Amino acid sequence: MIERLREEFGHWEFDLVIGSKTKDDNVLLTMLERKTREFLMIPVANKEASTISNALMSLRNRYIEHFDEVFKTITTDNGSGFADLSQIESVAKTLVYYAYLYTSCEKGSVERHNGLIRRFIPKGKRIDQFSIQAIADVETWCNSFPQKISDYRTPDELFEEELDKIYQLDVA
Repeated sequence: MIERLREEFGHWEFDLVIGSKTKDDNVLLTMLERKTREFLMIPVANKEASTISNALMSLRNRYIEHFDEVFKTITTDNGSGFADLSQIESVAKTLVYYAYLYTSCEKGSVERHNGLIRRFIPKGKRIDQFSIQAIADVETWCNSFPQKISDYRTPDELFEEELDKIYQLDVA
């Protein structure tokens, strides 16, 4: 599978980060692009499948006609929050893969980044106590960190280069 090799842009890992284990707290939909290691965090009201699908549809609107190129595949766990992701397959060319049960290593990069954000958003702390700006600051921190594996370039730099390639095709 080419998405495992990190050679092609557009293969994503998704997960949910839960703050407190109460039903009235927000959760974070976390997403990581495998090649560039760009990390996105979207606060959502709950972990219900319809809420997660709506967040993904909003993300689709952000990339409009290029969504299929930016999101070629999504790998996630079998949690109930991701039960409706097949809906995205019906409106886009994005393929959705589900990791085997209890095999979070199949989406290890997003799991690692979830661990990084715990420095700022500890377990048990309500996510709705953090402002949108505070969450954006954590995302920026993750994406601005130069990585040795990328010749000390940042995920933001690599992601922007890939987007430039996609959008350049429109101009040509």
